[in-house]
Amino acid sequence: TDKSNQGVYCSIHLTIKPVRFPQQLWSLVYRHFAQSSSQNFKFNGNKPIPLPLYSLVVGNTLWTLLFLTMSSKGVNVPDHDMTFQSLSELLQQSVTPHVASVQAKECGTLKHLMKRVLERLTGTAVDDEEEEEEGAEQTSTPLHKSSHCSLSTLCDWYNAKARVRLEGVASTHTFEKCISVNLTLFHSLYIERLPLMFIFGIATSPSTIQHMLPHSVSSLLCIELFQSLSCTQHLATVIDKLILTPQFPFKLNGKVMQVLISIFLYHDFSVRNFIKGVQLALLEHFHSQPLSVLCCKKKQALLNVTQLGHLDLERVRQLPSFKRYVERQEHQEQVSLLTDDGHLKEVCQRLIKDLRKYHKNYYPVLRCLHTLTSSLPRYPLGKQIRELHLICLEKNVSENEDYQSAMKLLKMLAKDELITLLQRCADILQSVKSKKMRTAHVQLEELLENITSPVRNLQKKTDLFQLQKTLLEMNESRRSKKLSPFEVLRNDALEFIDGLVKSHLCPPESQTLNEACYYSSSATVRRHLNAAPRTSIQAALRTPYYYIQNDSLKTEDGSVSNAAPDICIAYKLHLECGRLINLFDWLEAYATVVSAAEGNDPDSDDYGKVDEVKHARFIQAVSELEFLGFIKSTKQKTDHVARLTWGGC
Repeated sequence: TDKSNQGVYCSIHLTIKPVRFPQQLWSLVYRHFAQSSSQNFKFNGNKPIPLPLYSLVVGNTLWTLLFLTMSSKGVNVPDHDMTFQSLSELLQQSVTPHVASVQAKECGTLKHLMKRVLERLTGTAVDDEEEEEEGAEQTSTPLHKSSHCSLSTLCDWYNAKARVRLEGVASTHTFEKCISVNLTLFHSLYIERLPLMFIFGIATSPSTIQHMLPHSVSSLLCIELFQSLSCTQHLATVIDKLILTPQFPFKLNGKVMQVLISIFLYHDFSVRNFIKGVQLALLEHFHSQPLSVLCCKKKQALLNVTQLGHLDLERVRQLPSFKRYVERQEHQEQVSLLTDDGHLKEVCQRLIKDLRKYHKNYYPVLRCLHTLTSSLPRYPLGKQIRELHLICLEKNVSENEDYQSAMKLLKMLAKDELITLLQRCADILQSVKSKKMRTAHVQLEELLENITSPVRNLQKKTDLFQLQKTLLEMNESRRSKKLSPFEVLRNDALEFIDGLVKSHLCPPESQTLNEACYYSSSATVRRHLNAAPRTSIQAALRTPYYYIQNDSLKTEDGSVSNAAPDICIAYKLHLECGRLINLFDWLEAYATVVSAAEGNDPDSDDYGKVDEVKHARFIQAVSELEFLGFIKSTKQKTDHVARLTWGGC
């Protein structure tokens, strides 16, 4: 069971890994590499094989690519680290293994920048002279001789490596201006000896490079700009490969999907966080649902059914979907399902097969309906396929008013538009390995053939009498609202699509045993991914037992134990104060509580007195509360602090 669950997780992880970087953008970068150095490539099929000599020198300029990590709509892409890491990996796999990716936080000076570049290109440790001198003074053991961080060292290594190709990937938006200027100037002196290509990442506007570098420096760069794809395009790719496919048995219900998409659209625009949300839901499903043993590949799921024990079969009988299934059966069958474990296993195997067939038919029909409705005015069923998917997850889409509006609009399509859309639907159905979809594809092709075939019953020659007769028939048909041949065929095609929708786009709750594959706890996902920091901190300070799990901290009346951490005691005492808190009174109350926790005699003279240790602990607790934003110093009274949080405490 654990192996099957781990297999589902690993297959999802391997599927989403290639889409972490926009493939369309990569194709542009790759095409640019091939065009700018076509004389230095030979091709084996579609894969380039680099030749030894390579130069990216255009006149006396350095070839530079600007990777703009902001979408065309002005929204900044948040997953910078992931994007540049994927870009570096793709360059290493397809162009050259010698790629150095650096960030501004690693390079405070030009020397640090060169050190990082040399280390990542050569794969050896690089020490500057100051570090070597300090190391020699601290130890008498002989040090391994490392390379010095300079362009001369890089040139020597480049010549020793038979003049390989070099690329540098950097996020320049937070680099110091002097570092970028000096790097460009110094490298221009080695341009004939060291053909290095720069790829700079810019988070706002291409004009940033002009503001950062003076004209004398920017003129040394031959710049070409690449625009990043929008976050929503990345999300659409992930949803298409990860969710809208029968390849993976694990699914999300409508509420969980809505939570993940809402967090993406209204909070962070992070595809990485969306993927982590899907992985979190997967782990929660395997942890909380015992019947998740059936959420695996078809053969493994059928095998797991035969290994279910009596307790697991009782869980199956308690599923809401299975109860509805039993209610639809005859009396004798109901008795067998509720009492005979062997018969129940056979039925479960059949139901699992039906659930897999449902998924195989659901997604092609969903794509066909999206193809037909995504270009309609005002997008009655949504512009993105994820919007239509959410509608289908909630209820029967055929009963939706927006669906009825979309069908009315489709009945107004012109012939060429209808043929184009139906042809796309036929292409979608053609690639599906399902008997019902193959039959639907054949029927759709016949409808297309009837629509595209010319009308053969027209007379070659029309006299005046025949023309008059035709006009009278047209007038009568308008009065009786008689449909033309094309309108009849159009209605037949749309009725065929409507039949597919009603048959295959039922909500997953209508499928028996859907609980084994669908995760439905949206509250858990929202609590983990969209947590309120203030609420969580206050809960931890009020009830530290639930976080530390120490029995001495457990209380029943909601009060804080005397043995609680200092910050919890200080927090509880500050709740009893008003807007201004007297520090001396607060300290005395704290000392009294701590003395009780230490087990001191209440009748002794030292009970509740403040010593140096208690004073230091109190100062630390107050400082932590100030750091968390619960209090702040005030100018009204020097020995007072102001309370900042009210309500819900």
